[in-house]
Amino acid sequence: MSKTALFFPGQGAQHVGMGRKIAAQYPRARELYDRAAEILGFDLAALCFEGPAADLDLTAISQPALFVTSLAALEKLRADTPEIVLGCEMAAGLSLGEYTALVFAGALSFEDGLRVVQRRGQAMQAAADATPSGMVSILLLEREQVEQICREASAHGSLQIANYLCPGNLVVSGHNAACERAAELAVQAGGRAIPLAVAGAFHTDIMKPADVALAEALSGVEIRPPEIPVVSNVDARPHSDPEEIRQLLVQQVLQPVRWEDSINYLLAEGCTDFYEVGPGKVLKGLLKRISRKTVCSTVNDSFDETGGV
Repeated sequence: MSKTALFFPGQGAQHVGMGRKIAAQYPRARELYDRAAEILGFDLAALCFEGPAADLDLTAISQPALFVTSLAALEKLRADTPEIVLGCEMAAGLSLGEYTALVFAGALSFEDGLRVVQRRGQAMQAAADATPSGMVSILLLEREQVEQICREASAHGSLQIANYLCPGNLVVSGHNAACERAAELAVQAGGRAIPLAVAGAFHTDIMKPADVALAEALSGVEIRPPEIPVVSNVDARPHSDPEEIRQLLVQQVLQPVRWEDSINYLLAEGCTDFYEVGPGKVLKGLLKRISRKTVCSTVNDSFDETGGV
């Protein structure tokens, strides 16, 4: 029997103007931005709707911005096609998006989730500022080739695979010199290398002590057993124990994102109908690379009933 799953995007999907149309058309979505302003202490809606992009792209801003905007898109889906939301049986989110998925699944409240996400973004920004580092997307190469590139480039600094996104699309993360060498080696091996516009080497030990700050933030919030399974980025499996979820969220800051494995788990569990809820359509593209025949609709400012954009 087929199942429906919702996806929530991670950092990098943000863009100026996101959420503007949804907030104007759906009062419950607009209410999320108003509540966010009270919690965060600044006008998040103005940054999402009007920018500037330089501010919106800051890790400390983009993470709460994507969290709220994705939940605003969820309110659109809930209003337009409530049967999809009510019938959803599984969920997942890419990195930051895992928090959005946990709120959707009832494991975290919106308020607690937003406070933790804000602290997570601030801590990761601080760790990035302390150590010049970055991330590079490597395309068209096998996992073993990328692992070899990491071994060779590590002579120039710490480097490891941070995101296992889909076949032929992995992201390496580390010190800037090592990232530059990895890009050179990837091209020499017949692949492509795209430096990512991020603050630092996410999902590596370079993010310490962001994990300590996140653990402190998470210790002060209630986590409940999710009402539907939410697949963890760390081990590509769902978890029901609140303390286990708490520990995995802390580990996620330093551990690779196993997105391809997460999607394969959902497919093995019988998920056939997917909805990417939030800005962009990156997750839809990754799904197509993993399972070409699987259908994924997008739910954002441009969503329509015929299958999204």
